[in-house]
Amino acid sequence: MIAIFDYGAGNLRSVQNTLGELGCEYTLVRDAAGLDAASKMILPGVGHFGQMMRALDELQVRETLLTRISAGVPFLGICLGMQALFEKSEEAPEVSGLGLYPGAVQRFPEGARVPHMGWNELEVKPESRLLRNLKTRPYVYFAHSYYVPENSRAAATCTYELKYTAVLESGNVYGVQFHPEKSGAVGLRIVGNFLEI
Repeated sequence: MIAIFDYGAGNLRSVQNTLGELGCEYTLVRDAAGLDAASKMILPGVGHFGQMMRALDELQVRETLLTRISAGVPFLGICLGMQALFEKSEEAPEVSGLGLYPGAVQRFPEGARVPHMGWNELEVKPESRLLRNLKTRPYVYFAHSYYVPENSRAAATCTYELKYTAVLESGNVYGVQFHPEKSGAVGLRIVGNFLEI
């Protein structure tokens, strides 16, 4: 079962439409039991880092998410769903992220126009599983004011004021800073690649 986690503020309808277009069956889940039954997990995220993490804690799914990821269940975090994998964010420094990876999500530099909104190109590393069968520099749709710094898990980067991680791959964990569900045929291919993993 593919589980889309509904914490109350994610961009669920677009993600549901994407999975539907791919002919994929899925279930919306809101609790630990739903995650425990999942063969793959998708965490869409929009809004504020602090609100998202507080919602996950109120639903008591923080430990379940980490346990299922540790057990090898494929996970896809979209936008804020990828940022949640890190220890913290400058958007809400008092709130802890999932802490699966070290480091902090950062705000674009002073003077940058935020949010970074619209189409931008990815610089794809050839070994990426999530981005296979795509052009080297595909365009995807972004809407964010905070970013994950470039790191060793980056399967693709994007440059907006600076170069940052646009796609993360680490074992069974995948994250995208952009919105594949709003990125047309390229986005469909990316989600399809995740489903095939």
